[in-house]
This record gives sequence, structure tokens and C-alpha cells, in this order.
Amino acid sequence: MQTWFFTECPYPYLPDSDTYESIRVSLPNKHYDPRKGADLYHMYLDMWLEAESLGMDLMLNEHHQTPTCTVPAVPLMLSILARQTTRARLLVLGNPLANRNQPVRVAEEMAMIDVLSRGRLECGFVRGVPYEAAAANISAFRGSQRVWEAHDLILKAWTTHDGPFNFEGRFYTHRQVNIWPRPWQQPHPPVWVTVGSGPSTAPVARRGHVGAVFLAGYQNIRKIFDGYRQAYRDAHGRPAPLDRLAYCALVHVGETSAQARAGAEQLLWYLNTSKGAPQFSNPPGYHPPAVAAQFLKPAGGGAPATVEEQMARGNLFAGTPDEVYEQIKAFWEYSGGFGHLLMMGHAGSMTSEASMRSMALFAREVRPRLNALVAGYDESEMRARREAEPDRQFADAGGMSRDFVR
Repeated sequence: MQTWFFTECPYPYLPDSDTYESIRVSLPNKHYDPRKGADLYHMYLDMWLEAESLGMDLMLNEHHQTPTCTVPAVPLMLSILARQTTRARLLVLGNPLANRNQPVRVAEEMAMIDVLSRGRLECGFVRGVPYEAAAANISAFRGSQRVWEAHDLILKAWTTHDGPFNFEGRFYTHRQVNIWPRPWQQPHPPVWVTVGSGPSTAPVARRGHVGAVFLAGYQNIRKIFDGYRQAYRDAHGRPAPLDRLAYCALVHVGETSAQARAGAEQLLWYLNTSKGAPQFSNPPGYHPPAVAAQFLKPAGGGAPATVEEQMARGNLFAGTPDEVYEQIKAFWEYSGGFGHLLMMGHAGSMTSEASMRSMALFAREVRPRLNALVAGYDESEMRARREAEPDRQFADAGGMSRDFVR
């Protein structure tokens, strides 16, 4: 199982959440101290380098106008890691194409990273979270259509080597597209796309891209992965390989259960600080009407989900090495298998030392067993086992706040 270390590079020094309406978009940046921010950037880079030294690959992303992720331009971080690392694959997940007005610029940036890293880029495309429509000054309407048109333009820019071409689309018009540099990897870097429902997997599977799922939990993982597998089989006439599917979860490994519990509590900062105002989390046109209507209902309140609840839902794997392995194995088997674990191993005010201890334990005592698990994968046996195990049911969709939208 290919393991990717991930942190959103948060800025955790925030005022009491009761004093502001939304952590996204509108929290004044007077609360940001550039000196502390500089220390954090260096800490995060050191953590990625440590992950590489442990044999892990690296994942990065970008968000805008939020302290939950202080990387508003992921190519900048990628360029540093492309130069400082030597072995790790570099996954960006991803470029928010619906919010970018120049897909050709994305093609150029990613080609440059691919060359700088000598062919270690894995390039992810995402629509972008709803909070960022206002920050990007764009309409959220038809965002998915814009993503796929931008995707087509980028791939054409990557794979056209005999001079300029013109592009006429519904959303983008470009003249004289002829990018320099062109990518190192041929015909282009591997492409990843995030998916959040069964139907959303179809265009990803048809193109053979990696489908990545964030924090879907037991509640939703089967319908998403099964949607991908069916669409892949329909398009390609064979089962989807395990390396076409990825799952992102929070992971903390401790020498004792108590130590792991303390780390897991800190990781939950990622979920429990996602306070968003409805005007940002439900912009017109972003969600399908049935989903958008849910935002008009009272939120219901209640305490955030606990460590135990998030572990039961499959959003968090935490414990000793033996416990974490068994948790991931159970989820892996229930889901039908996947080839990539996107491991969020740091959040909030967790120290780099705590995160690195967890990484080291994972790399030494958990990952070898996961590799053996994946090596023994049998598609027909797995399907029969899953059919014999009933779907797990929960009172809500994975225990996530409805204001937390990936």
C-alpha cells in the first residue's frame, strides 16, 4: 500500500471560535503572526522531509483565505520539495481547476514541477471547496463542467509537442498553446481526481485516473468505490486495479493506547474547527438542489464527534501499531480494497516531534503489514467477502458536520 504523508499546514493560533462567524473566508488576518507563520512553514517542510526519509511519499494541497490551510499556492511548496527531496513521489491534491481562469498556467506550473523533480509529480485536480467560490471571485454554477474542460485543455497542452494549438471551449478559449517546459513523464504525469459520491466516479474511472476519497467513512465508502469499480469495468473491460483507488484518513500511532489517544485528540482539530457560515458553505450553484436544501434546515448543534466515534466511522485510525493495523485492515476489507492511504498525520497545534514519532512507528511497524495485505489481494475473494458482510449504518453521514465540505 502506497502511503502518503499529508498535513494541510494549519495556523492553529486562533481566537475563541465564539468570537467569529466563520473560520473560512472572513476571519480577519490580523490574527496571523508572520513570525509564527514562518516557523510553521519550516516545520512543515521538515516534516515532509522526515516522511521521505522513512520511505513515505508526500501529499500537498492548497486552500484560500483560511487558517486551516496556509498554502494558497501549492506550486510554491511543491517547488521547494521537488528540489529538497530525491525519492518521494509528490502528490498535489489538488489544483482547484474550477477556481482558476487560466488552465494553461496550471499545465505550465505542473510541467515545471515534474521536470524539477525529475518525474516524481502526481497531479491531482479538484473542483475546490464551496467556501472558496467567493474567495476566487467566481460563480460556483457548473463548476464540475469547468473542471473537466480545464482538465482536457491541460492534458492536451501536456501531450502536444509539434507546435501551438488553439482551444475553443464553453468556458475557456486559448490561443497559441505551446507550453515550455513540457512534462518529464510521458505522456504526462499521473492524474488524480477527488470523488465524493458514486456518480462522481464515472468520468474519473472512464479516463483511468486515480479516484481519491476524503473521510467518507464506513457510511459512504462502499457506494463510492463500487461506483468507480463498475464504471472502470464498463469502460475498460477489466477490474479496476487497486492503485486506482485512494482513501484519506486521520492517522496517529502511539507506543501506548493512551499516547495514541492524546495524538488523536489533536488531529481532530482538523474536523472540529471547520466552522463555516452558510453563505460560504452553500454558494448558489455549487451543490445539487437536494443537497443545497439541507443547508436551509436547522444545523442541530451538538458536541463534536469524539475520538471513539470518528474511529468507529472510519475517519480516524489511532492506537498502538497493532491496533492501527487492525483498524485499517478492517476498513480496507470492508471497502473492497484500495492501493493508496493518504495519511493526515498532523493537524492543529500538534508538535512536529509527536507527528514524527507517529510516522516512524507507522513506517516501521504498520506499513510492512499493509504492504503484505495488499500483496495478497484477490479481487473475487474480496468481492465475496464484502457481499457476506452487511453495510454498516450510522445516524448521520459519517459523523461530519454538514459545514465540513471537501
